[in-house]
Parts: sequence; structure tokens; C-alpha cells
Amino acid sequence: MKEIRFHGRGGQGAVLASVILVKAFTKEKKYSTAIPYFGFERRGAPVTAFLRFDEKPIREKTQIYYPDCIVVMDPALKRSQEIYQGLKEGSILIMSSRKSIEGLSIPSAVYKLGVVDAIRISMEILGSPITNSCMLGAFASTTGWIGIDSILESIRETWPGELGEKNVRAAEAGYKNTRIIELH
Repeated sequence: MKEIRFHGRGGQGAVLASVILVKAFTKEKKYSTAIPYFGFERRGAPVTAFLRFDEKPIREKTQIYYPDCIVVMDPALKRSQEIYQGLKEGSILIMSSRKSIEGLSIPSAVYKLGVVDAIRISMEILGSPITNSCMLGAFASTTGWIGIDSILESIRETWPGELGEKNVRAAEAGYKNTRIIELH
């Protein structure tokens, strides 16, 4: 079983990203489950979404304390040491950042890093800083755990019409523009 934690701010789409990813894993015949966690505030406050996937049914429906992968949707959150708590040795970190990979402070447990300027891409394509689709593309390219086509199909099911196609373009841009480096 792989466990993923999304960190963002209310309104960036972390919870919806986990829901779309569950749909995408289902298309690939994998079992998955997502659990959101909100504080007492929503818009702009830190939000965490938890997702598990596996080849067999998942019975655990709790928060994730020791993730295999962390997705950081808001560049300002990368300074918070709390988001890195419990990170497993040999984990994957995917983050939205304008900085070069060399300019980032990365926990030693991370073996693979994916970085994409999700806010810039989302502003250009969607006209808003909602980064979920772009980060899903970055997730697919960095982890290799899911195909981009399953994500694109799930995005189209979530947002029909023009909005869906814009989000597809944002996911494709995230997939193509993620800078990936293996650290160990």
C-alpha cells in the first residue's frame, strides 16, 4: 500500500485533487480511498488530504502519519517542518515552487523530488491559483504510480466542458514541466 499526503490551503483544491486521484486509480483497477482534514477555518487556511492506494482492498480509514509521498501545493507551506513529519525513508516529495531544485531545502528522507511552478501554470491556463490539476500532472510524472491518461479522463468527468479542458491542459502542463531529480 502507498500512502500520500497533500498539503495546501483552502481553495487550492487539495481535497478535490485527492478525489480525482481516487477516480483515476479506480480506472487502473487499483483500490484507493481519500480522507480530507480541515481545521476550523477553510478558505486560505492549511488543508491536508490523505490518500491510500493498493492492489487489494483498503480497510484503514485514518489520517496518514508515515507517508510514501507528500504533495505540497502551496509554496509557502514548504517552510513548515510539520508537513514533513513522519516522512518515510526513500519517499517522494512533489512541490509547487518557482525556485530551482538546487535552491530548495529538502528533508534527507526524500529520494525523489518533483518541482513544478504550479501557480504560474494555473494562472496562465485557468486564470486562478487553484493548483490541483497541475499538481496531479506533476504527481503522475514524478511517481510513475499512475498514468496521465487516467488522470485526464477523471478530470474530464469532474469538470465537463470548457472548464474540464482547461484543467486537462493544466494537468498536461504540470506533467510536462515538472523538474525531477533523484537525490540518493
